[in-house]
Amino acid sequence: MSRMKQKYNDIVPALRDECGIKNPMQTPKLEKIVISVGAGQEGKDSKLIANMADTISLIAGQKAVIVAAKKSVAGFKAREGAPSGIKVTLRGENMYNFLDKLISIALPRVKDFRGVPRKGFDGRGNYSFGLDEQLMFPEVEYDNIMKTHGMNITIVTSTEDDKEAYALLEKLGMPFAKGRN
Repeated sequence: MSRMKQKYNDIVPALRDECGIKNPMQTPKLEKIVISVGAGQEGKDSKLIANMADTISLIAGQKAVIVAAKKSVAGFKAREGAPSGIKVTLRGENMYNFLDKLISIALPRVKDFRGVPRKGFDGRGNYSFGLDEQLMFPEVEYDNIMKTHGMNITIVTSTEDDKEAYALLEKLGMPFAKGRN
């Protein structure tokens, strides 16, 4: 069992007390983590897209999928079937391992890090935030990447309430920014 899964099991009683949950099946838990990267203009270069997908796969510990555009949009110069992004969905043990690595290793390596913003909740108990570059992860070697890129990370929880999701992530160790951010 991973460290983060063990930590979750340890915080469940305190989380239930804090949220006022009587039924143990209603205790908030993590369902999945989605890591996504928009390709933008890089979508035209197949080697660059493949390099980005390899980098995200290395970070996630699971093969990333190259997402194709569903329809053409002239304003964005997007063609149907052309690569438009990269994503990977983590569940189970991989999800807990990634979250542990993100909280304990990657985020502290960000220069002038003041915490992740609190305003990333969507009103349905899910939390999203973005990272500016992939170099903070220890698996990424600077010499092997063609171009630095950011990524969006979405943490999906089983609760529909943002306050319960915030309590869950805070107890798991997510470093939220201080103040009204």
